[in-house]
Amino acid sequence: MRVPSGVPGFDQLVDGGLPANRLHVVSGPPGSGKTTFCSQFVTQGVENGQDCLYVTMHETKAELRQDMANFTFGFSGAIESGAIEFLNLMTNEGKRTLSKFGSESGLTNRLVGAIQENDIDRVIIDSTMLLEHFAGETGTTNFLSALKRTDATVLLISEMTDPASYANEHYLAHGVIFFHNFLDGSGMTRGIQVLKMRGTAIDTDIRRLTFSERGLRVNPDRTVET
Repeated sequence: MRVPSGVPGFDQLVDGGLPANRLHVVSGPPGSGKTTFCSQFVTQGVENGQDCLYVTMHETKAELRQDMANFTFGFSGAIESGAIEFLNLMTNEGKRTLSKFGSESGLTNRLVGAIQENDIDRVIIDSTMLLEHFAGETGTTNFLSALKRTDATVLLISEMTDPASYANEHYLAHGVIFFHNFLDGSGMTRGIQVLKMRGTAIDTDIRRLTFSERGLRVNPDRTVET
């Protein structure tokens, strides 16, 4: 089963959509489009009638909504619909909300409980800072393995600047998507590259990625020369 990403042109790179119920890592340098990609992903989920969960440690819902305000792909409406549960685990409110789910004391188990008990379809984990936070409790491998056992399609944001420098999350994930920024004399060129996608016929060419008022758009037929 495939789920649409909500990013025009991207699904053509992955046989029509992301493999459902799998963990995918969205990596790249700051400002390359990772958060916008994930916001389009959950907005598409809401449009499809799905329930979504956005988990973060460093950005409030208001800040994220403001960041997406200049785009017209419908993120604010998706937030207002109530179909996106937003958890900032650095706030007391976020911790209290998460404590409602599951009888286990560990945060990893409660997060998994929140996903399972609420039949969450799409999850964003922003970002690998969360892995560092949970590592002292269960370790990165156990945290990611627990997420993989849920029935949700999970996107994990990773601040990664070198596509050849793999971390634990890249080995454990079913898919790895990398965003590129290239600076030259004419300005910034952006690209997106599917480095890994299990069960999917892919190539690893870098495809042109652009921002517009409607959010990110991929040109699947245009390769970025590096």
